[in-house]
Amino acid sequence: MKHTMLYLLALVAGLAVLLSGPEATAAQADFYTSYTDLLQRHVRQGQVNYKSLSQDRAALQRLVAQVKSYGLKGASASEKKAFYLNAYNLLVLQQVLEQYPLKSVMDVKGFFDQKKHTVAGQPMTLNELEKQKLLQPYQDARIHFALVCAAKSCPPLRNEAFTPQQVEQQLQEQAEQALRSNSFIKVQPSKKQVLVSEIFNWYKSDFLREAPSIAAYINRFRAKPLPAGYSLGYYTYDWQLNDTP
Repeated sequence: MKHTMLYLLALVAGLAVLLSGPEATAAQADFYTSYTDLLQRHVRQGQVNYKSLSQDRAALQRLVAQVKSYGLKGASASEKKAFYLNAYNLLVLQQVLEQYPLKSVMDVKGFFDQKKHTVAGQPMTLNELEKQKLLQPYQDARIHFALVCAAKSCPPLRNEAFTPQQVEQQLQEQAEQALRSNSFIKVQPSKKQVLVSEIFNWYKSDFLREAPSIAAYINRFRAKPLPAGYSLGYYTYDWQLNDTP
């Protein structure tokens, strides 16, 4: 009898996998295409039209629900990386809309370090998501050019989802776009200096793990290297909301 019961339980479990597996996989694949559709409707040149996004709240909430229940059991490293990048940017959008109209996310207490979100079944803050699910496991400094904290000085928000198949190429493109931008890397020949984002100061150890200096890291992604001998400084971070005019 015991063996019969174990057999029946195994059979039921197997049927459950057969019935739910393809549907779950399809739903998770839909997450990336649906998120891309949302971004392309409301993101222009790296900035967000929050007014129009607020009228598309139902689509946003469906994606947030998918972030909550997304299954990562058996997921590849590239799928986890793409999922968590998307989850961070998506939850930033959701949290901005909860407070919109808004001048800056810095006006919202605990925006990054207190508000908890459910991500693939786990409660976490945006800071915990960034550090524990992305920076620590992957040790890839390009992540800093893909996560967008809803500020003017953030790197531009990509208007397509990161995908498991293309995430490495997309991260490379994000880094190149940011580090070749005159507004992100400010070369000042008259003063023989280069002003860079405070991101390079806040996360200095991440960049110096991959290059001997901040300038050397930046030059890895530039077509034209920074001038030799120029001093390096940091311009003030603009925390105004990355809202379109």
